Amino acid sequence: MQEIVLIKNGELVLKGLNRCTFEDILIKNMRKALSSIGEFKFKKSQSTIMVQPVDDDTDLDDAVEALKKVFGIAALSRAAVAEKDMQSITETALEYLAEELEYARTFKVEAKRSDKKFPMKSPEICRELGGSILSKFHHLKVDVHNPDITVTVEVRDSFAFIRGNNIKGAGGMPVGTSGRAATLISGGIDSPVASYMMAKRGIELVAVHFASPPYTTQLAEQKVMDLLKKVAAYSGPITTYIVPFTKLQEEIRDKCPEVYFTIIMRRYMMRIAEKLARHQNCSALITGESVGQVASQTIYALGCTDAVATMPVFRPCIGMDKDEIITISRKIDTFETSIQPYEDCCTVFTPKHPKTRPSTAEIEAAEAILDTDTLIQEAIDNVRKVVIHG
Repeated sequence: MQEIVLIKNGELVLKGLNRCTFEDILIKNMRKALSSIGEFKFKKSQSTIMVQPVDDDTDLDDAVEALKKVFGIAALSRAAVAEKDMQSITETALEYLAEELEYARTFKVEAKRSDKKFPMKSPEICRELGGSILSKFHHLKVDVHNPDITVTVEVRDSFAFIRGNNIKGAGGMPVGTSGRAATLISGGIDSPVASYMMAKRGIELVAVHFASPPYTTQLAEQKVMDLLKKVAAYSGPITTYIVPFTKLQEEIRDKCPEVYFTIIMRRYMMRIAEKLARHQNCSALITGESVGQVASQTIYALGCTDAVATMPVFRPCIGMDKDEIITISRKIDTFETSIQPYEDCCTVFTPKHPKTRPSTAEIEAAEAILDTDTLIQEAIDNVRKVVIHG
């Protein structure tokens, strides 16, 4: 019995004349996600993409798990291929879905007949197949509102496909359809979630991480790489810049008022990240900030931070509370890594009483003593670049 995977595109169907471009990028992303599993053929048909393994021994369990993390897929399902006659459809459905039907208590049948030349209409297909299922599985009852399993028959141009319940996909837009942005990634809970959320909207990610040895350790850096690996399982490979930040932080500590330290540090992070972002053809920055979560995330402090940026700064977590962010971090499996006790540079030289209502003018005056251009250039000249794969 031939088995394929059916992909439902979700919001891509709203893209009008540009839809084919979005679907082509989605197929490219699916091909990458499946590259380690086997070779597959892809065929577009209306709002569905058919994914067919070239080799019969390809593990479709692994393929489905990989496809569940590809943005742009609203739902997917494994399906059996049958000849376009009712006997073949019935025999295939009873065999292919036997295990699921055996353990279900209720079911319904749905039919979609895109080939209008097929001699039976959709309600007739439902009645005949439903009757055959009830004849074989005597414990089952029909429930058209909330069934344990929905048996779906799709009659298309060349074949019929039989499938059970849909599997929820990652949703969103295919990565690469919304441009590229640089995400400022730390070892905390928020920034990996922010990165994931923007990748879900089709943005290709470049990552920038600031390291401050000896105040931060190699374990802290490895923690960030592990977090990026989990995000890359959804976003695809992430080009990552590791920026040496020790000298810059020490300069701020030694020459600037303590109450402004965190904000000035964040301003330098934004300046450096933007320079690296432009080098990678990025059009925006991404951070994990949430209003009011810490002193550097008041609207006044965020205004001072954004004053040095000349490209848009996306903050998808901005209106979320910690519980909401944690829920997403658990979903994408970053939470347990994020709470490992290896501190990042954001915790170095933290002021005891940070200014929560700074003005841009007073921050600019406080950092005027620093040789900004030299400090930034020295940090950029010594960055390390790695590519993280999921």
